[in-house]
Amino acid sequence: MVNKQGQTRLSKYYEQVELGKRAALEADMVRGCLARRKEECSFVEYKDYKLVYRQYAALFIVVGITENENELSIYELVHNFVEVLDKYFSRVGLTLQLQVVMFKSEKR
Repeated sequence: MVNKQGQTRLSKYYEQVELGKRAALEADMVRGCLARRKEECSFVEYKDYKLVYRQYAALFIVVGITENENELSIYELVHNFVEVLDKYFSRVGLTLQLQVVMFKSEKR
């Protein structure tokens, strides 16, 4: 999860990546996603991976996947994750401290 300024708010790696390389890797990936217009696809080729991202207010959720994974299923998984967070935190009256204003998907 990153904000519009490119600052990482939360990251999780499922492959070993040295701490020193993480910042550069994240910055490079985030620049690629933030540079795209809203009209463009939310799937980006990045080295040996595909990046799937969604924007919610000032927060971007970016997931790196391999070529064997389905982009649309990950795209929906991200949305479902955000909906669960929204329901949980609104039920207990807390706000996420990740600069998220709203989680509802935009009506198209």
